[in-house]
Amino acid sequence: MPVQSNKTLQAMTTSEIVIFPVASRAGDIDRCAAELDRSHGEDAVRFWKTECRRLADELTLLGCSEAEVRDQIMTFQAEVQAELVRRHQVRALSESRSGRAIKR
Repeated sequence: MPVQSNKTLQAMTTSEIVIFPVASRAGDIDRCAAELDRSHGEDAVRFWKTECRRLADELTLLGCSEAEVRDQIMTFQAEVQAELVRRHQVRALSESRSGRAIKR
């Protein structure tokens, strides 16, 4: 049987809350990117503001400082943007391979 380190035992015996980074919220990132990919204009803006506000409220309730919330929101935004870029690249590559790409 493996022996646990004191650090592991200490973490298991305290009531400290560990907040997982927003960047690891792959499901939320994928869901938001999919919705933003489908939405345009005011609908997309409204959706995005609502999602960021929801996340900020959740992090605030978990005890994050205003600076931590801001950093986590910025990270979340960057991850969603990266997923949107990835989706666009996959779609463009697929269209290019199928011959549907616009010739310039």
